Formats: sequence, structure tokens, C-alpha cells
Amino acid sequence: MKVIKIYSTSWCGPCKNVKRLLEERGLSYDEIDIEEIGWSRDDLYDLTGGRTVPQIVINEKPVGGYDDLLKLDREGKLTV
Repeated sequence: MKVIKIYSTSWCGPCKNVKRLLEERGLSYDEIDIEEIGWSRDDLYDLTGGRTVPQIVINEKPVGGYDDLLKLDREGKLTV
């Protein structure tokens, strides 16, 4: 089972797209709103290597943002 975390903000359009894609694939996830927990973009970078939202982490491995998740999905690696 994949452990998926999405680092997001409430106003982020691509974050909503990530959640929709994961739900369509039947995958559960934890969403962490970086503004709610008081994180800066630097904090996000330290954890994921990215400063933009969304940042997606699967099984403790940063995979990037929405486009990176789409690529995994197209390659059939998202639901494996």
C-alpha cells in the first residue's frame, strides 16, 4: 500500500487536480496545508526539494508536483 502525502495550500488549483486524480485511482492520501501549519517555502524545500505546491511524497520519496504525478500515472506506476 502506498503512503501518499500532498503538501498544499487551500487556494492551489493544481492541488485540487492532484486530489481528484488520486481519488479517481482509488488512492488515499494525507493532505498537509503548509499555511495552516505555518511552514514557509523553505521548510517545504527542505522536506521535498520543491518550493511550489503541490509537492507529493509517496512512501517517503518526494516525487514532485502535479505534472510529475501525471507522468507516473501515464507510465502505470501510480497504482502499482
